[in-house]
Parts: sequence; structure tokens; C-alpha cells
Amino acid sequence: MTTSAKWLAPLLVLMLGSFLPPMDSAIVNVPIPHIQKDLGGGTDDIAWISTAYSLGMAVFVPLSNWLTDRFGLTRVHRAALIGFLAGSGLCGMAWDLNSLIAFRLLTAIPGSLVPVVTISIIYRIVPRESIGAAMGLYGLGVIVAPSLAPTIGGLIVQDLSWRWIFLFKEPIGVIAIIAGLVLIPRMERNAAVHKFDWWGYLTFAYGLSAIIVVSAKGQKWHWDSYPVMILIVSALLSLALFATIENEVEHPLIDLRIFRYWPFVNSLLLIGVLLIMVFGVAYYIPQFLQNVQGLDAHNTALVLLPMGLLMVVAVPLAGKLYDWIGPRWPALIGMLGSIVGLSFVSGGISVDMGRTEASIWIMIAMLGAALGMMPIMTNGLSWLPPHLVGYGGAMNNVMQRAASALGVAIVGVIVTRSSAQLTADTDALQTPTALPQYRDADPHTLTGLYQHTQGHIQAIADANAFLVTTGLAVIGTLLVLMLKKPPRSPAPPTTASSGSPASGESDSVVQAAERSATGRRRRLTHETAAGL
Repeated sequence: MTTSAKWLAPLLVLMLGSFLPPMDSAIVNVPIPHIQKDLGGGTDDIAWISTAYSLGMAVFVPLSNWLTDRFGLTRVHRAALIGFLAGSGLCGMAWDLNSLIAFRLLTAIPGSLVPVVTISIIYRIVPRESIGAAMGLYGLGVIVAPSLAPTIGGLIVQDLSWRWIFLFKEPIGVIAIIAGLVLIPRMERNAAVHKFDWWGYLTFAYGLSAIIVVSAKGQKWHWDSYPVMILIVSALLSLALFATIENEVEHPLIDLRIFRYWPFVNSLLLIGVLLIMVFGVAYYIPQFLQNVQGLDAHNTALVLLPMGLLMVVAVPLAGKLYDWIGPRWPALIGMLGSIVGLSFVSGGISVDMGRTEASIWIMIAMLGAALGMMPIMTNGLSWLPPHLVGYGGAMNNVMQRAASALGVAIVGVIVTRSSAQLTADTDALQTPTALPQYRDADPHTLTGLYQHTQGHIQAIADANAFLVTTGLAVIGTLLVLMLKKPPRSPAPPTTASSGSPASGESDSVVQAAERSATGRRRRLTHETAAGL
């Protein structure tokens, strides 16, 4: 049996399971009007369907490393998938808006563990020289799922109830669990499990939760209001306290030594830039197509379909290119494509924008994520030593959740403020004196004029927001130029190729040896001298 055959089958199973939680973060974007019509609630209330999921996905990620030490990677992965399917089934049976929001939060708790645990398993079973191709396949779940989700959601609600956007994932998840029982190698828990860092977790959870709530509600509460300012200040203080705690405790929740590796930090920044772009565009384009151009969910899904198909082709290709030529060229080509595509979207969005040109522009705008995301993520993690990869995967997931919430919030702020200013300017100009032809117009004519004007205002406001995302793509291009592939190193020990103990146990021994050598101060001095 070839080396690739040993890890390809379990990787495909992992990819199938990793497809589900990221899809849930975007699949509700198109069906939201249908959910609102059925369950009621205002625009701000219905937004909590997405906000609750983002909160759960971000806040519970740090639990992953301690849980895998305690119960083993394989058990945690399987339990997380089962919990996710249970929560998703409950979402499909929700009887009112509050129950749906609560079930979304419950679904996100196990769902947040799946991507992190999956990355840890991949780095255990795949040789380093093939990690780019492996992460490219894994990216079909992480990157392609959110891209295809609006299309799938739109097609489902066109002919079925919105409840099926949650229920259709059940058979897929069951197949992934059953296949995993056979194909995913068993990885036992660590022999010695350290005490859970409760203070670190509480300070981290509060800080991140406050940031996400502010991102979601800042516009409604006003950015300069006392609640928003209190949340921002308390979040920053809480995260600063978290960093202090993590530097002092013997067994930190997230090992902050990952931030000593600039290539990993650079990858985090790039992931943040890319996902702010992706979610900012992916959230507001469907709203523009439905609210301004009057497209139904089916046709909106068809406009977004080429974007998803691009991801299906480009993400695995980008992973293979990483193995061949490194991360810089795929990411650079992708970012330059995003600059061009976002420029077209910003300059061409209008009430009369054609569906074909919209599909092409959006597809080009997503090139940065399609070609760059997995090489960037893989490269950052590859610079970390094996015992820090789990922490790096957790931080990647935190960045993804925070950036997706910030992307929607940033674009929303720009759209709202631009709309308000343009509406005020337009109202000042549209007076009987300035437009005498409308002085004696009938109500039907005036209603048509108002709707036409509001459509143009929305198009200009969206164009301003997408222009800002173009600027982010330029910043991302500068960060891409700093990418470099790490030197080749021996593959970490695996459980798939031998009967040796799980590499998680070896990693734990390495960590314990480092932390107990001759005290924390001497250990940090030793690591600095070793070139960390």
C-alpha cells in the first residue's frame, strides 16, 4: 500500500465531517426572510440566529485541546459530530425564534470542536511533504462549505421548508460517523491530563463574546453609547488578563508561544483579512439581489453558484500548489484577483446589474479565499512544532469566527451610514421646487420614484462598503509578500503507520519536559536561545 493510500481514506472521512459546521455559519443567509415570516421577530432579533452560532463557535474552541488530552482525538471528534447532528436536528424542529436561537448555540458548541480536532488528526496521519494536498482536501469543508451554503439554502427553501436547511445534514453526518469508526485511526487520550485552566477560559470567553456581541449590535446600540463602550473596554481588559494568566499558569488553555512564530502570526492576519472580505460580500450580496433587484431565493442561489463551484476546483488545486511551489504564488494570484473582482463589484453594482456579470465579478472577488486560504493556513501551522499545532488550529478557528462576525459588522456599518447620508442628501434635493414634474404626481408614481431612488441609494452604499474590502485586499497582498515556506522537517509520529502510542502522548511528554526542566524562567530562556 502506498503512503498516500494510508491517509487518503481517513482524510476523506474527516473532510466530509468538517463540511458540516462551517456550512451552518452561512446557510441561513438566504433563507432568513422565510424563517422570519414563519417564526416572526424583527430584523435585529432574527440576526441572533447567526450571532448565537458565531458566539458558540468562537467561545468553545479553546476547550478542544484539553478535551482531546482528556478523552483522545478520535473520541472527541466522534462525540462532536454526534452533538452537532443532535443540535442541528433540534434547530429543524424549533417552535419559535427563541428556541431556534438557543438550539443554534447548542449546535455551535460541538460544532466548534470539529475543525480544530480535524486539523490535529490530519497533522498526525499525514506526512509533512504531503500536508499541502491534505489541507487542500480539508479546505473543501472549511472554505467551500460556506461558499456553497447560500446556494444550497436558496435551492432548499425554494421548494421545501426552511427547516430542511438543518435537517438535510443529518444523513451526511451519520455516514461520516459510521465511516470514521472504520477508517479513522484510534488516538487515545494522554496518560497525564493537566488541570483545566478555568480562569484562562473565563477571561477568554468573556472577552471574545463581548467583541462578537458588539460587532453584531453596535450599529443598533450606537457605537459611542455607554453599553458599547463598556463592552469594548471590558473585553480588552479581559483579554489582557487572559494573556497574563496564560503566561503564568503551568498548563495554559492556549499556549501563547505560538505567537513567537511570525509566519504563524502573519497567517492569522491574512486569514482575518480574507474572511472579513468573504463574509462581508457573501452576507450583503444576497440581500442586495433579493431586496433591491427583487430576485427570489432560487435565482439568488443561481447567481452565487459559480462562486461555490470555483471553490470546489480551486481549493484542492491551491493545496497541491503549496506542496509544489509554496504558499506565496497561489496566495498572491488569489489576492490580486480579489482586488480586481472587488473593484468590479464596487464600480458596477447597480439596480440594473445583470445576473451574469454579478456572478462573474463575485467569483473573481473570491479568488483570494479560493487560492490563498488553505496555503496560508497550512503554511502558518507548518511553522509550529508538533506539540503546538493543536493550539495553532484552535487560534485559527477563533480568528475565523471573529473575522466572519467583524466582516458582517464592518460592511454593515459602512452600508448603514452611507445609506443614511445618501438618503438625507437625496431628500434635500427632491423637493417640489427642484422637481416640479412630481408636484401633482399620483401616489403610484411617487411610490415608484421612492423605490427606484432607494434602490440606487442601496447600490451606492454597498459599492462604498465593497470599496473598503478592496482596500483590505491590498493590505492582504502586502502581507502575502512576506510568506515563505518552512524548511522541510521529519514527519511527526503517526498512529496510522505503526502501533506506537498516539503522538498526542509524545507531544504531552515534550510539553511536560519543557515546562518542568528547571522552572519556567529557565525554560523560556532556553527556548529563546534555541531560536524560537
